[in-house]
Amino acid sequence: MTVASSHTDIRDQGWIGRLPPALRPYALLARLDRPIGTWLLFLPGVWGILLPPDVVPAERTRLLVLFGIGSLVMRAAGCVVNDMWDRDIDRQVARTANRPLASGALRMRQAAVFLAVLLLIGLVILVQLNPLARLLGASSLVLVALYPLAKRVTWWPQLVMGFTFGFGAPLGYVAASGRLDASMVALYAATIVWQLGFDTIYGFQDMEDDARIGVKSTSRLMAGRARSFVGACYAAMLVGLALAAWGAGTGPGALVCLPPIGVVLWRQATAINPRDPALCLRQFRFNREIGLMVAGAFLLGLMTA
Repeated sequence: MTVASSHTDIRDQGWIGRLPPALRPYALLARLDRPIGTWLLFLPGVWGILLPPDVVPAERTRLLVLFGIGSLVMRAAGCVVNDMWDRDIDRQVARTANRPLASGALRMRQAAVFLAVLLLIGLVILVQLNPLARLLGASSLVLVALYPLAKRVTWWPQLVMGFTFGFGAPLGYVAASGRLDASMVALYAATIVWQLGFDTIYGFQDMEDDARIGVKSTSRLMAGRARSFVGACYAAMLVGLALAAWGAGTGPGALVCLPPIGVVLWRQATAINPRDPALCLRQFRFNREIGLMVAGAFLLGLMTA
């Protein structure tokens, strides 16, 4: 298998290349060569787990371990579902043409069996949570199944992605606190607009191919005002995080950290160039560090509560 294009982070070298040949397509289908997606699914869950102050430390640790494993498994499941829906489209896009289903390295039946195994593991993890979190987690499967369709019917698939990938935030909050409240809603809203912003940056890589084959995207829609749009998303994220921290009653350390995080977000937004795919990929990947900063802010909030 070859690299689809020079700016993609798809790789089959490294530890992936040392796997038995029969296992490599499954590892690539699960995006195990690109852990950034797992991080961006995991971190909102971390935010939710760290936000409520009235949680026993041992329970937080247990939930962080469960969410780490669950994020790896469910991100892989989401990728399988996405590639099953998009295999015909992927063949026409340079960045995705070498994906296992698009290239023929795996068949649909093999992908379906792999998906069933991943979902079973996810179920085992889900039943370790409280009843309300179980119900919430099960409902997220609807978003996972429908997200790949968004690009076919709306110019806002990145927003749908935010609802889907950002679901870890309310799930983590409910798993830790056992309740639904306004702070959870604010945290989820902040996560959605954050992911809308960085996934719009990511989508700039595919604009030419998307336009050629008729795929809709927020990236294409906002290419002419990319900096202002992503900047607005990031500003809304900060407002949501502040409201979530204030409403949850966390310590002042969390709020003190938000302005420096805002500076980092502002610098990224003002440096966006939709015509530079390599830059877009670097900026997208840097959102892992931004997510870790937010997690650190909430952790400091716990320490100062």
